[in-house]
Amino acid sequence: MADIVAINPSSGSAHDGLLVAQRHEGILRLTMNNPPANALSIALMEAMLAALEEAHADDAVRVVIIASAAKAFSAGHDLKELTRNRTGKDGGRAFFDRTMRLCAKLMQTIVALPKPVIAEIDGIATAAGCQLVASCDLAICTDTSGFATPGVNIGLFCSTPMVALSRNVHRKQAMEMLLTGETIDASTAKEFGLVNRIVPKEYLRQVVDKYASVIAGKSPLVLKIGKEAFYRQAEMSLSDAYDYTARVMVENMMVRDAEEGIGAFIDKRKPEWTGE
Repeated sequence: MADIVAINPSSGSAHDGLLVAQRHEGILRLTMNNPPANALSIALMEAMLAALEEAHADDAVRVVIIASAAKAFSAGHDLKELTRNRTGKDGGRAFFDRTMRLCAKLMQTIVALPKPVIAEIDGIATAAGCQLVASCDLAICTDTSGFATPGVNIGLFCSTPMVALSRNVHRKQAMEMLLTGETIDASTAKEFGLVNRIVPKEYLRQVVDKYASVIAGKSPLVLKIGKEAFYRQAEMSLSDAYDYTARVMVENMMVRDAEEGIGAFIDKRKPEWTGE
């Protein structure tokens, strides 16, 4: 059985249960629970950041899954929360700045986490919710899921979601989503490169757990090295990327898990990872 823990930004707050964490055999499942649309409120984002920071420090956690308990994966920022904070003398500027910077920190924390993060999507993922999907390393969705960056429809261009989106899909496809604000279906999202797999709703968790289990069985040190190198080289020129990754592979060859893995392959046995 998995250990279940409710994570909240402050103990005893009105936001109890916003995020539920389940830990089982190296896999940490974070389930957003902010119905009806899992809006990324300040409280939910703070809870997610706290959980990810704990996961970073916990050697027992090998893989993180981000899922949802509501009908939507996430509809993005909490527009009602943003609107309520327009009443200040600054018209809400300070709160808006806090919200966008916190969201940017959350997305960058996912990318920088030295452990793979899988998005499990059932329902809509729009605006910052779509940004959350694009920020994860892998994304698996149901065949009834939908994705959009609809800010343009309400006078608020999805500029921060654009950062993650444009790093996942081709530019013209990203611009299509950003300029029209229209929802794309799961098949189109896979064609665009936003998701890896589409599965029937009844098999979603089973498939995601299988992916997580396979990845959790790899060397945690090698996963850390590989994930960091993947995102760093993606921003480099071709020659710089090869120069950098060649150095990474040399350093990787020097770690104990590489020696063990190669030896196990030669000896036709299962490797025993030490994370060293």
